Amino acid sequence: AGLVEAYRLEPYAVAADVYGEPPHVGRGGWSWYTGSAGWMYRVALESVLGLTVENGRTLVIRPCVPDRWPGFRILHRLLGGATLCDIVVERINPGSRVVAVLLNGLEVPVSGASVRVTPPQGAAECRIQVRLG
Repeated sequence: AGLVEAYRLEPYAVAADVYGEPPHVGRGGWSWYTGSAGWMYRVALESVLGLTVENGRTLVIRPCVPDRWPGFRILHRLLGGATLCDIVVERINPGSRVVAVLLNGLEVPVSGASVRVTPPQGAAECRIQVRLG
C-alpha cells in the first residue's frame, strides 16, 4: 500500500512524470496529460501491434505481440478519413513472424518480418488479414 499511497494517481491514467525529490518521492504528476497519452498510444499501436503508415496510404504491419496472444483486430481510418481499414491479425502456428497476408481476399507478398499493404485508391473500406506463425 505504501507505493500506491505515494503515487496518488489513477492506475489507468498516464502520468507525465513521477517526482524524485522529497517530500513527494514516487508521486505521479500531470495525469491525463495529452502528450503522454499520445506517446502511450503510439507505443501500443506502432511498437506492439506493429502498425505504421507510410506516405499517408501504405500500411506497414509488423506485430510484436506475446506468443500467448491468439490475435487482435484494429480498425484504422487512413489520413483524410476516406478509407477504413479492418485489420485482423491471427496466429495460425506458434511464432510471431508474418507468414501470410490477404487484402480484400487477395494475397499480398510478405517480405521479411513485415508487410506493406496499400489499400485501393478511393476504397471506402478494406479488409486486411494477417497470419502469424
